[in-house]
Amino acid sequence: MKNQLIAAVLIGATLWSCGTKEPYQFKVADLEPSIQKLASDEFMGRMPFTEGEEITVNYLEAEFKNMGLEPGNGDSYFQDVPMVSIQTIPASTMTIQSGTESLELEGLKDYVIWTQRTDPELSFEDAEMVFAGFGIVAPEYGWDDYKNIDVTGKIVVVLVNDPGFGTEDVSLFKGNTMTYYGRWTYKYEEAIRQGALGCLIVHNTIPAGYGFNVVQNNWNSPKLFLDDRGKEGYKLAFEGWVTLPVANKLFEMAGMNEREMLAKARKADFQPVPMNMKASSSMKVNATYSTSKNVVAKLTGAEQPDEYIIYTAHWDHLGIGKPDETGDSIYNGALDNASGTAALLALANAFKTDPTPKRSVVFLSVTAEEQGLWGSAYYAQNPIYPKEKTVANINMDGINPYGKMKDVSIIGVGQSEMEDLLNQELEKLGRYSAPEPNPVAGYYFRSDHFNFAKIGIPALYFGTGIDHFEKGPEYGKELQSNYTAQYYHKPSDEYDPSRWNLDGAVDDVQLLYNVGKYLANSSLWPGWKATSEFKSIRDSYMN
Repeated sequence: MKNQLIAAVLIGATLWSCGTKEPYQFKVADLEPSIQKLASDEFMGRMPFTEGEEITVNYLEAEFKNMGLEPGNGDSYFQDVPMVSIQTIPASTMTIQSGTESLELEGLKDYVIWTQRTDPELSFEDAEMVFAGFGIVAPEYGWDDYKNIDVTGKIVVVLVNDPGFGTEDVSLFKGNTMTYYGRWTYKYEEAIRQGALGCLIVHNTIPAGYGFNVVQNNWNSPKLFLDDRGKEGYKLAFEGWVTLPVANKLFEMAGMNEREMLAKARKADFQPVPMNMKASSSMKVNATYSTSKNVVAKLTGAEQPDEYIIYTAHWDHLGIGKPDETGDSIYNGALDNASGTAALLALANAFKTDPTPKRSVVFLSVTAEEQGLWGSAYYAQNPIYPKEKTVANINMDGINPYGKMKDVSIIGVGQSEMEDLLNQELEKLGRYSAPEPNPVAGYYFRSDHFNFAKIGIPALYFGTGIDHFEKGPEYGKELQSNYTAQYYHKPSDEYDPSRWNLDGAVDDVQLLYNVGKYLANSSLWPGWKATSEFKSIRDSYMN
């Protein structure tokens, strides 16, 4: 299939090069004004459910209208996204009882829990606990951590990441490259399917990719979820994490050795183990309902209008919050993701300027990415355009502000044939791709393209490269590390012309355009690669 795909790309490239008009050529002026506007204090940090949202979505609608693009949702440029904000206020302790032995865990310090349920009060008393390994059911790997046990009404304790991590064995899941089965969100989803009462993930900094302090930020803080009133499904009474030292105490109370249990959990014949202990605690819940908006525009294709390429970028950021040391409290989110949203607008303008492509192209700016990828999740559950007719998704979340790079970083190497198309376009531009530098972090599952992947649509997402044209990869690494340390999710993430160099952004947006332009003028349907966990989903509904 790969050879066929590359042959098709080469033929398409030849035909394209014989055309009478070169594709749109991007420049800094296509990006800079929109980044400056979206990242200005006027937009108040672009937080859903605030005045900043209203300003943002109205701006995007006006921009799409001015370009002459069609409304993407019937006669509207908006898709309403009903949501609920849930603030969980847990009791200060959780009691664990094992025979005559008792252990009192301290909330925030030892564990963090929350809920997706909206009952005003929730409690669990003497709930049985089960160790369920990595909490994974993966038929394609012959794996079932819930075999031969019923966990209905019980609390499952599971390990973070997946069995391959730390083994250097690429035949065990994907070795150190995280699969979706290693994502914490998957652990809760599977526990729901198993009917568990609750799920506690054992935190371990290295396989998790972040410290327990990141988890602690969820204590008593409001979390956004989709409003599913009228079509409610089963939800866990609580989701949460427990520290590794506390987990080791629990294993010891249960008569288990943590290292032995980890070794057993890495094997497909692992059997879940009742821990012969019971947990008790409670929580209060405050739920507030509201509606946010995705913004969507369309360019109808000239020959195959019912086939779609969808570009995505999230418009939201963190709003107004805790002031930094300078007193600045507006989290402007210039790179994350005013830059990606500006790229979406620039791409829309380019497609509108160039000759109309054969297929339709959709420009979707989604809400609530920072709160859990909820805007794209809602679209995936309620697609405006059928998934069977959606050729691919191309996602943008942060566009290179560091100057020209020779490379880009492919997020999720080996997932789909979209990366083959990307590599062909990179080669034409004298550039190359490199695997993401930290595959254990599971970035493929942490931006909006992932929700398209979950319904089988091949999705492309690449990050800024590190191989700086003039100063090399070490300099590129230093730039990215500096951004993470000084600007990521801080009020300091503002557009500063003296610090930003958009020449590399222009190159990357051109690349995104060339990939989408090729697809929009071809009859090619890229697929998932054989080892992708999303291939069977696409195969189930595509002939």
